[in-house]
Amino acid sequence: MTNPPATFTNLLREIEVSLEPHHLDKFAQFLDLLNEANQHFNLTAIRNHQDAWEKHILDSLTLLPLLETLAVGTQSNSDEPIKLADIGSGGGLPAIPLAIVLPQFHFTLIESTGKKATFLTNTAKTLNLNNITIKNERAETLGQSQSTGREQFNFVTVRAVGKLPILLEIAIPLLKVAGYALLIKGQKAQEELTQSHRAAQILHAAHVETVPTPTGQIVIFEKEAHTPKPYPRNPGEPKRNPL
Repeated sequence: MTNPPATFTNLLREIEVSLEPHHLDKFAQFLDLLNEANQHFNLTAIRNHQDAWEKHILDSLTLLPLLETLAVGTQSNSDEPIKLADIGSGGGLPAIPLAIVLPQFHFTLIESTGKKATFLTNTAKTLNLNNITIKNERAETLGQSQSTGREQFNFVTVRAVGKLPILLEIAIPLLKVAGYALLIKGQKAQEELTQSHRAAQILHAAHVETVPTPTGQIVIFEKEAHTPKPYPRNPGEPKRNPL
């Protein structure tokens, strides 16, 4: 990949994000790695240069202003990094672009497919991103683990994984109380919100707002109380029988 197209720069201004030249270099290197791996197994359907910058990098960066704003006051101990879990990381979106520009955060990328998890591990190493950990397991399993996943994170992000009632059950248990789930959705966000009222109530999560972006919509939930013990249910059950 070469330099980003002019439209990418214009859209950055629209979402009020400013970057350093070394950020752009890292993004270009990441897109090269993604494109190379995509020749061997399916990580993304997007292969066009301009589309990759806008639908991968820009879409990821739409979370940046929200994370920076919501992160204020989330740390009880300033020596600890802000912890973010990304569910279904796949090719590393949105987590890797965010890890490049947010070195003060620690990112846990949750990916159940072995080949994809290996790609993420190798990419983090190649890009010298020491603020990334890869978990090759299901988010439901991690959310059931008191020691490594359950209520361990300040933020959870999810991009293009499933409908909101399903996402809430796998995301909310990972959050600390008063943590936030930021879910990147498309044009059916409002319809899915209507369908997710029961799940949010059961899981003690409240819809904060839905933020439109140039590439979609970000649905934000805040965790208001500890997750009831039965949730998340075993892997696959949230999808088979949504709350």
